[in-house]
Amino acid sequence: MKKIFTVITVLITLSLIGITVLQVSWVRNMVSLRKEQIKHLVDESTKEVALDLAKHKGPYALAQAKKGLFGEEITLDLFRPTSIARSIAGDDIKKKIEAAFRKNNLKNVRFEFGIQAFNIEGDNVFDNISTGFLQEITDTINNHSSNVGIEALTGTAGENLSINESLFVIVPDIKALVYRDLRWRIAISLLFTAIILAAFYLTVRTMLKQKKLSEIKNDFINNMTHEFKTPIATISLAVDAMRNEKVINNKEKLSYFSSIIKEENQRMNKQVETILKASQLEKQEIELNLTHLPAHEVIGAVVENFELQLQDKKGSVALHFNATNDIIYADEVHFANLINNLVDNAVKYANNHVPPAIKVSTLSTHKYFTIRVEDNGIGMNRDTLKRIFEKFYRAHTGNVHNVKGFGLGLSYVKAIMDAHGGEIKAESTLGKGSVFTLDFPLPKA
Repeated sequence: MKKIFTVITVLITLSLIGITVLQVSWVRNMVSLRKEQIKHLVDESTKEVALDLAKHKGPYALAQAKKGLFGEEITLDLFRPTSIARSIAGDDIKKKIEAAFRKNNLKNVRFEFGIQAFNIEGDNVFDNISTGFLQEITDTINNHSSNVGIEALTGTAGENLSINESLFVIVPDIKALVYRDLRWRIAISLLFTAIILAAFYLTVRTMLKQKKLSEIKNDFINNMTHEFKTPIATISLAVDAMRNEKVINNKEKLSYFSSIIKEENQRMNKQVETILKASQLEKQEIELNLTHLPAHEVIGAVVENFELQLQDKKGSVALHFNATNDIIYADEVHFANLINNLVDNAVKYANNHVPPAIKVSTLSTHKYFTIRVEDNGIGMNRDTLKRIFEKFYRAHTGNVHNVKGFGLGLSYVKAIMDAHGGEIKAESTLGKGSVFTLDFPLPKA
């Protein structure tokens, strides 16, 4: 079983890693593909706008005046075609780019633009630029820049004579744009990855829980077999003894063996009732007969039942009833049972060769009636302390081998406290003892 569990866990882990790697690879490829698509669409939009602007090249305009040899001013009207940067307003260029972007499914995409031209002196300058163009053109890592030459159309007056110009369109932070476009796909991918991780966690957790339940079941069956086997064997021996002719004719021996059978029978009935109670607790079928109960009186009566056991171990119980109000609203039978379970555990889990010293104290506030059961027993470590209220769980008792039971006592106490709306807390130090604190809500006046 352990090997199968390990193999299944390893296989599931490898599958999860593979699926996660594939998901990450798929997202990366999707982002890369979308990035290239956006770049291509930006380039196509830039070409379309550049072609549209080229239609406006060709007509001549006044050029800059120059001084002649004799000081006269001359103009080069017929040799200076109009530049796009000076003939078309920036807002008009912006509108053309926005229209091209909408056409190519690039709505609401931020961009900057500028016209690059060579002047008469051959210098490369930018003219008619948008507000953030000069700032964004320097970032070549995060931004995508597209530029297309603007040339006069064939057959126009400015063909071969117009100024060399280029249209630059820059899309800032293209990665952010890609992630924005793919946010829903990425979100769905992450969601499904999270679902797979959650399914893996729940699967492993369920398997661990089932493994734990299987171990608890085996321990319970072993304990139950032991608990029933002893009285059955005792009854069998008593019956065989009663068949003896010497015993048949002896009324005292018959009475003795009959009392043994009755005691062992009652013991088995008690164990069966314990298991049935556990079943009722599992089904949340606790029926409480709530009454106003004098807690000190009930606690005292329960403690008296342990006098013989404590005398046999030379132990003692100290009662400190400090509560000024001990009237609680509880079920008398269940309340007596939970006190009995706690004191019984304190007696059973005593240190070897150390007389059990048990202290039961009470305290009351305006809201709660508090009971503290302290002992000087073997105590518990942290791991055991976390699990003592689990059904069928039994702590390792070290050298104490005479402790019997099904591991239902403290789970019963916890269930009864929950049914009464109270709380139970446990503190313990290994080798020094344990303290159980019970808080019962006091009835409202």
